[in-house]
Amino acid sequence: MSQAWKKSAIAMVAAGALVGSLAACSTERDAGSESTEGAGTVEETLVGIAMPTKSLERWNRDGAHLEELLGEAGFETSLQYADNKVDQQITQLENMINQGADILVIASIDGTALAPTLEQAAEAGITVIAYDRLINDTPNVDYYATFDNYGVGTMQGEFIAETLDLAGGAGPFNLEPFAGSPDDNNAKFFFAGAWDVLSEYVDSGQLVVPSGKAPASNDDWQSIGVQGWSSDTAQSEMENRLNSFYAGGTKVDVVLSPNDSLALGIAQALEGNGYAPGPDYPVLTGQDADQANVLNMIAGKQSMSVWKDTRTLGDQVATMIQQIVDGETVEVNDEETYDNGVKVVPTYLLPPQVITPENVDVLTESGFYAAEDLGL
Repeated sequence: MSQAWKKSAIAMVAAGALVGSLAACSTERDAGSESTEGAGTVEETLVGIAMPTKSLERWNRDGAHLEELLGEAGFETSLQYADNKVDQQITQLENMINQGADILVIASIDGTALAPTLEQAAEAGITVIAYDRLINDTPNVDYYATFDNYGVGTMQGEFIAETLDLAGGAGPFNLEPFAGSPDDNNAKFFFAGAWDVLSEYVDSGQLVVPSGKAPASNDDWQSIGVQGWSSDTAQSEMENRLNSFYAGGTKVDVVLSPNDSLALGIAQALEGNGYAPGPDYPVLTGQDADQANVLNMIAGKQSMSVWKDTRTLGDQVATMIQQIVDGETVEVNDEETYDNGVKVVPTYLLPPQVITPENVDVLTESGFYAAEDLGL
């Protein structure tokens, strides 16, 4: 890893910390909405928590942490996982509404599919917080809490650029880019952040995409999206690219993976095609610092991951819920960026952090993992 990259990583982390330290502004809830009243006492408040799936480590962590926080504060909760099935999530939300939920926290599977359900929630005076994934095409989402998703992609792109010394003119290198699930609003921000860094090097010829799967612009990211963030689909796609475009000794040098579940599948495909950890192993990005991926980083099978300490996201959402119940203004720090097609949703952004094999101890020092979880 270059000294330039190390300096860049420190600068990016510092910048993230600065974002987090900025004084949050506050937003008054819509005075015309029934949900402007405090929901009552904590003990009388039912919070429905809708998570997309238990098949990814991070959603298990997120759901359990938020449920624990709210339970300790005295709230009644209903936590549901939807197995990445949109109809199942809709049914779960409808059940929460019928059970008398006062607040819904929703990590949506398909951010465009919930408008009719949230109309029911609005009619019942329920406040809706979008959790880490923006809910689109509806006025009935009150708040959004997430990380700086464009910044996540920027960190991935800058890592690639610094590691390969692209600014210094190095290359050409063979790149294979991937994007996230087309039904996840965050995926476009992840890709845009990375592609805004990398596209100039594609245009200059320093990065070459043998498969031809280089989107012409940020708006075309869905053409390389992996539905449901599936590891298996990413593995199959990477295998197809390697088998079709990397014959005769041609090697892939770098793979842009927007998150860790895709990176797992990509790493499996690389291993199956004879790539082994070492100086010639491709640069491979990720996001979430999932345990399996951190172990892969330590083993030399993944280069970095952008860590979003989802405990802080749960903490922030719990604070927002308490503010809602108390009838106070709800703190946000972005009222410009997240337009869901109907309204700009008041948002609280949290800063992410780059994790590499050299600084994985950040994860254990913070208590996110125990040292033995990572074999340290």
